[in-house]
Amino acid sequence: MTIREASAEWHGPLKEGSGRLRLGSGVFEGAYSFPSRFENGPGTNPEELIAAAHAGCFSMALTAVLGSEGHIARDIHTTTKVHLGATAAGPTITRIELETEATVPGLAAADFERLAQSAKAGCLVSRALAGVATITLKANLISHRTEGEIA
Repeated sequence: MTIREASAEWHGPLKEGSGRLRLGSGVFEGAYSFPSRFENGPGTNPEELIAAAHAGCFSMALTAVLGSEGHIARDIHTTTKVHLGATAAGPTITRIELETEATVPGLAAADFERLAQSAKAGCLVSRALAGVATITLKANLISHRTEGEIA
């Protein structure tokens, strides 16, 4: 199986220090700090990278599930919000919200919802994040009929 890699470095104490996150592919490198993670400071943070990974994985999983039933999406757009909250164990990812919309010719809204839920369940990142208390999905089918189709 494929192995992916990323790295992080950190300098200084927790609240005053800073670091850099790097993807092994080299396509992203960014600064992170206590303010970028727990406040609204500049830079990225691990939770934002988890959100990006989840959005990308889910979109591909949805593409696969749609394809398995003979549907090809014209486009899929997914946004993921990762909520970082305080618990007795300390800072914790408490909730993840997936929101996706797609244009899929010839697909009914109820079928899209069913397939989107299947993609959420099968998404590798969703499965890796199974310890998160709540992962929700809002699926919106933008268009389900091709031009000339009669309702």
